[in-house]
Amino acid sequence: MTQLPASIDETLGLLAGQNYICGRDLGTVAYLSLTLGKPLFLEGEAGVGKTEIAKAIAAALGRRLIRLQCYEGLDAASAIYEWNFSAQMIAIRTAEASGGATREDLQQELFSEKYLIRRPLLEAMQPHAEGPPVLLIDEIDRTDEPFEAFLLEALSDYQVSIPELGTIKAAEPPIVILTSNRTREVHDALKRRCLYHWVDYPTFAREVEILTTRVPECTAALSAEIVAFVQRLRGQDLFKNPGVAETVDWARCLIALDAVSLSPEMVSDTLGAVLKYQDDIAKIAGSEASRILDDARSDLHKAS
Repeated sequence: MTQLPASIDETLGLLAGQNYICGRDLGTVAYLSLTLGKPLFLEGEAGVGKTEIAKAIAAALGRRLIRLQCYEGLDAASAIYEWNFSAQMIAIRTAEASGGATREDLQQELFSEKYLIRRPLLEAMQPHAEGPPVLLIDEIDRTDEPFEAFLLEALSDYQVSIPELGTIKAAEPPIVILTSNRTREVHDALKRRCLYHWVDYPTFAREVEILTTRVPECTAALSAEIVAFVQRLRGQDLFKNPGVAETVDWARCLIALDAVSLSPEMVSDTLGAVLKYQDDIAKIAGSEASRILDDARSDLHKAS
């Protein structure tokens, strides 16, 4: 188990060791979250690396990553635990056939940890040999306010309640990272319990660095063209702007096609790797792709 970083620079180094490149502002809030034991709330557009930082921290520290993927209708019970009903039914039928167990003994047996299925929040409260796990609560904005209220209590005391077993409290609080794509506003009360950071699209230089790190087989010239084109795309009136994840995916697609530079035809043929809505693809394909590519190359020429 790796010790927690002792400085901002050490935090940035740990993340870089997992091929996660970020600015000092994000490195600072990550360091403070780890040092102070406060949850980290990351908000920003989809695909800018919010989820990836949780993976990077878990891998860098040698901790287990436990992910709670949020969705509409998620309730507290589904996030904490459930009972293994099929195993309980088998135990009931076995007890009935043998006739040896009393009703009280059977009930105590059925609602014991033997038949408990731990969901992410309960699992994160358990002791782990490698140290407190990283609990990723992903896309919290997809849930509703009642779940937020429950989460507020759970993260305040790092404990959850199971009616049949009582209250279970974490011996050591997990490292908690929450993400939001801001499809709706998350309540201030939850944000106040956390350190907050808005994860923005990276600068040109940083996105090239990320691409070089994630796709080392991509040449410097092609990486620069890809990033310049994607950053120009983000300035268009699109339904969904491409994130850094799409930049990386597109580069891998182009490498698989043995591309050495971008062409209007190559861009149009591979837009599905960088744009995820047909209306956006139809808007950019063809002459518009050629225009954006010319503008991107002009940006590169001015920068050089």
